[in-house]
Amino acid sequence: MHFAGLSVFLDGGFAFMRGFTGRMPSSPSKVAGDLFTRLTKTAALESFQNKLEGGGGRLSCRGVSRASQSLVCVLLTRLFPGRPVLVVTEGSKSQEQFHQDIQTWLELESTEAAVRSKSSKGAAKSVSDTGLQFYPAWETLPHEARLPHADVISERLETLIALSAWRGGTSRKSMLIVTQVAGMVQRTFRPEMIGVRTRILRTGDSMDPRDLIDWLEAQGYEPEAQVTRKGEVALRGGIVDVHPPTSPWPVRLEFFGNELESLRYFDPLTQISREPVDTVTLPPAGELGILKRMMQELPTEQTAESERPEACLATLLDHLPPDSLVVLCEPELLAEHADAYEQQVPEDDPFFQSWPETLEGADRRKMSVIELSDDPIDVEVNEEDEPTGENLALGFSNLEMFHQAGERRTEALVMEAQRREFFNQLHRWLRQGYQMHLFCNNTGERDRFCEIWAEFGFGTLDPGKQTAGRKNLKSAQVAPILSLGALSAGFLCEAAKVVVVTDAEVFGRYKVQRPRRLKSAHAVAARSMLDIDFAEMEEGDFVVHLQHGIGRYRGLKTLPVGPKRPGDANPSSTGQECMVIEYAASDPAQEGPKLYVPVTESHLVSKYVGAGKARPMLNTLGGQRWAKTKAQAEEAVKDVAGELLAIQAARESRPGYSFEPDTPWQREFESAFLYEETADQMRSINETKRDMESPRPMDRLVCGDVGYGKTEVAIRAAFKAVMGGRQVALLVPTTILAQQHYNTFRDRMADYPVRVEQLSRFISRKAQSKVVQQLAEGSVDIVIGTHRLLQADIAFKELGLVVIDEEQRFGVLHKERLKKLRTLVDVLTLSATPIPRTLYLALTGARDMSTIETPPQDRLPVETIVAQYDERLLRDAIQRELNRDGQVYYLHNRVMTIERVADRVRALVPGARVIVGHGQMGGDALEEIMATFINGEADVLVSTTIIESGIDIPNANTIIIDRADRFGLSDLYQLRGRVGRYKHQAYAYLLLPRHASLLTDVRKRITAIRQYSSLGSGFKIAMRDLEIRGAGNMLGSQQSGHITAVGFDLYCQLLKQSISAAKGEKVKPRIDTVLRLDFIALNPAEEIAPPSAPPPRGKGRRPLDTISVPRETATYISEQPDPDLDDRESGAVAPRAAAYIPFGYISEPQHRIEVYRKLAQAQEKTALEQIRNELVDRFGRMPEAIDRLLQITELKILGSERGVGAIETNGDKLMLTRNNDFITLGGKFPRLTKRDAKGRIHEIKKLLLAL
Repeated sequence: MHFAGLSVFLDGGFAFMRGFTGRMPSSPSKVAGDLFTRLTKTAALESFQNKLEGGGGRLSCRGVSRASQSLVCVLLTRLFPGRPVLVVTEGSKSQEQFHQDIQTWLELESTEAAVRSKSSKGAAKSVSDTGLQFYPAWETLPHEARLPHADVISERLETLIALSAWRGGTSRKSMLIVTQVAGMVQRTFRPEMIGVRTRILRTGDSMDPRDLIDWLEAQGYEPEAQVTRKGEVALRGGIVDVHPPTSPWPVRLEFFGNELESLRYFDPLTQISREPVDTVTLPPAGELGILKRMMQELPTEQTAESERPEACLATLLDHLPPDSLVVLCEPELLAEHADAYEQQVPEDDPFFQSWPETLEGADRRKMSVIELSDDPIDVEVNEEDEPTGENLALGFSNLEMFHQAGERRTEALVMEAQRREFFNQLHRWLRQGYQMHLFCNNTGERDRFCEIWAEFGFGTLDPGKQTAGRKNLKSAQVAPILSLGALSAGFLCEAAKVVVVTDAEVFGRYKVQRPRRLKSAHAVAARSMLDIDFAEMEEGDFVVHLQHGIGRYRGLKTLPVGPKRPGDANPSSTGQECMVIEYAASDPAQEGPKLYVPVTESHLVSKYVGAGKARPMLNTLGGQRWAKTKAQAEEAVKDVAGELLAIQAARESRPGYSFEPDTPWQREFESAFLYEETADQMRSINETKRDMESPRPMDRLVCGDVGYGKTEVAIRAAFKAVMGGRQVALLVPTTILAQQHYNTFRDRMADYPVRVEQLSRFISRKAQSKVVQQLAEGSVDIVIGTHRLLQADIAFKELGLVVIDEEQRFGVLHKERLKKLRTLVDVLTLSATPIPRTLYLALTGARDMSTIETPPQDRLPVETIVAQYDERLLRDAIQRELNRDGQVYYLHNRVMTIERVADRVRALVPGARVIVGHGQMGGDALEEIMATFINGEADVLVSTTIIESGIDIPNANTIIIDRADRFGLSDLYQLRGRVGRYKHQAYAYLLLPRHASLLTDVRKRITAIRQYSSLGSGFKIAMRDLEIRGAGNMLGSQQSGHITAVGFDLYCQLLKQSISAAKGEKVKPRIDTVLRLDFIALNPAEEIAPPSAPPPRGKGRRPLDTISVPRETATYISEQPDPDLDDRESGAVAPRAAAYIPFGYISEPQHRIEVYRKLAQAQEKTALEQIRNELVDRFGRMPEAIDRLLQITELKILGSERGVGAIETNGDKLMLTRNNDFITLGGKFPRLTKRDAKGRIHEIKKLLLAL
């Protein structure tokens, strides 16, 4: 690891690097001295309180820094606990920032209260107990056809319902609501309407489920067969599934008759229940849509003022009581944003109320309006004198004069010098008697601060026991108060002698200030859709039948068998439900034959996915071509398996460098990650570090969709390598991506003495030569670059790790160099092409792979809009993004005309700041353009496809792709992945010329990109494009023909078997036990038609039959009469017992096929129990037919485990086949003695267990 360049810190005999001296925290931070009490005792705050106690009026407070305004709002809830506080900010970003800061202050207040009371009970108070609400604005304009996103509606309704409960007296806790100016001027439900349109249900309530469904539909809930999204409802017998907008999970209501028996959350993806709940609140399923419908139902002519449309609506202020406190943060900015919003709203819009009218409403209702401004006050105010007039100086200033957080990165030596000076200033404040509060995001940053504090000679800090003030007057040792929490910036209050410092000032990070990812209650842990559902078939799709080959799916059909039941209106209840597959006709002039596959055998059919654009040839029924094709594919995958295992053997034979276990710095570094890792991400990190600690060279592939956190895996691996004294090379395909990774790595490692450099065309030749020389000397720890890193002049002193991002984008020569690296050093490959589960399982036997399938919290799918070029659409799209303080990509892939397009955008949206970037610009100019956009100094970036890889700008959530018909499907997917990296709803506009929409190929591509808009759908996109990008990249193009021939699913099964065989593993073939039970009906048709009765016995008995079965050795079984049967009534045949899924229990065909597939694939009794529990949970109490179906499925599992190929009954005779031979007892077939189906199944099970 490189420690050069730290001479600035060798001042006064204190070396910067002295090892780890900070103590690990042993308990939560305890605070001595109440920060809030100290602030409220100042003369300015006491005057502030006195002026507000009378209620009403307007008070202007200047000299309040932006970072301290959130603290002032929290102080208001402390000074006036019974009065709601409404905080108004100018836009979405500032609203989120305020909400985050207020959360941090409320948590600190809770901690201080616990310390004061010296009781552990006080620590249990959470932020939710304070009544903090987030009230966003609609991101769409009311006159647009588009409705706001469901999460926006959820948070608005949550606030309105909380205020309704507060007014009703059911909750009188302090209320603090954060909103923006656009949310204030948008009209919503009236307060009384919220009560009428909301229901609270509890276990034990009595109601008719059908009446509840009717009421829910009246509130805007959409009836669906299966609830997967907010605002949907489904009824199945006595079970009602509903997803209220204000609930993080959908709720399952189970009725017994009219009594609500249970309430429980369930997972919308698996449809399986989670935890039970006592109550559920059912608010309206929407807001703007319902309000528009109400407006349409009003009479066209109104005479009275009260009958005007806007009289039926209300603003947020109408939901607040008269004694509320309204805080206007930066009133001049609020007025500007209100004016900009008003210009976009048409006249006489009933959903809009002007900003002056809104403020007049606050004055009219006698609310206290407080204006907070960062502007200095004109008059000078002495601390001893009480301020006079309506202007107050509260005395909160920012820390910019003490610490300059520049917009551009500074050199490492300058940054280290600035940090040393800032630490001296912190210590100076403490010596002067200031109470200093330091806020860090997590324990890693806090421990690192303690370490640097000790290295500078200011004393040893214990984060677990740190208190304020002087710890030892004799030694003059003073220390700050350490707290965990996220604040936007620090500030100083000289009157109270309080200084607040954040991690941004301490570590001097270069970053655009934005709130950390908010952990909303609605951040449902959605799984990725990387898995292709091979059971998900639509009519016309190509399918693969395991025995008959490729055909075309023609839908479900019920074959009528037997007479119709009297009084049965459903014809499907008397027939057998089949999947219809059409195959090729032997004569082209004839229609293709159809194969009818019972749904009970649906597991033999899977969706066909090939590797090319060409349509597959249909097989003929009974032909030999399918068997030959399958055999050829089986031979081909043996070559793939051999090549993969050869690479693995080479790695095993050459021992590599074994890194040490994690150091304290590694743990600090990882805990300083600003976001919470997903489970998949954490697993990938642990697997990577485990590989690095093993003696063999690492070769791990990390797959995940765009924005799923692969880079953090690489960052932690790189830091571990540097801690082990080795160098790291990060290889990327594009210059822009190199710059992005360089910025990310430097920001993450800013707290540590790690030197990061880059090699790309953004760097001058002279600077490149210097970096190359320092790499050879070992003074550069991490180098990030393009293919320049693979050139012959690059040499490392001690290379330990190579990270490759998007390996498939490098050429053949580059790949050969990379292949050599794999046997020498640790290699970590990152791929944004997701790998499907089937291929992942097939390859894990030969290559180390990790998949990240879970999207980060609050990530929303990108909404894709396909339209013809329309300048009004462009203007509205850009303006909508600017309204929420966002940024826009405008992609125009023609350098010759790009400036003309930029000028057109400037004319359409005059207030937008538009810049242009393309690949033909010089390195310095392009870097300056990208830095301007990343810093938020431009609103619209008009560029070519240089943004396709690597640009990570969470604030850019709209992308407009001009001439989308010129891009491939995978390109469109990658481009769309540039947006949607933050919690806001992202939009992708695909613009087509008029003629392009007529082209078949273009229409197919655009339809696919619009269809696969869910999170993690990258592989589905790749499957619909020219090749399987995931499989092609790893298996080679020569395999694509075989994938096309047999389909992807079957190919993966063959590959998995070949790898196991090549490794010498004995794979026990699975035996599919065949059931032929003549007392069981597997479909309604069999239930109606009883089996033909055997010939009568007794008098006139026919001669005994001798059965001869061909076997390897001649064996003959002579059937003897059973004397026990002589007394039985020979003609009495028991009716067949039903063992299938009744149509009345599961009405949706797709759900029935899903259950039959799960039953066919169950190989253990535990899997069967899971299916049983799922059925009861999703569809209610099981009828006897389902229970019987599960019992005979258990027979199949037992038979398979014991090698029984067939279980057959003929009357009372039980015939079991194993190894093509019957199992007999004393030369006779076993006999069943029970007459009912349940008893007979139990007898068969008992016999199987005895085998």
